[in-house]
Amino acid sequence: MTIAEMLNQSITLTLLGMGVVFSFLVILIGFMNLLRVVVHAAGWDKEAPKAETVAPTAPAADQKAVVAAIAAALHEKQ
Repeated sequence: MTIAEMLNQSITLTLLGMGVVFSFLVILIGFMNLLRVVVHAAGWDKEAPKAETVAPTAPAADQKAVVAAIAAALHEKQ
């Protein structure tokens, strides 16, 4: 096999490999767009209503009692 034949074969294999990868990417993009359409049509892209996650705060008097209890517990620990 001459050098010219090997170069010709390497160019052919390179172009064939790049063509396969490019084809796969085009197919992948097509399926991703199809999935986007299906998800939008089914309504799965809507966000669920968020529940209130903030805990109700205690009145200031209760907070002072909690701070006092913590201080007393720390004082006894020492």
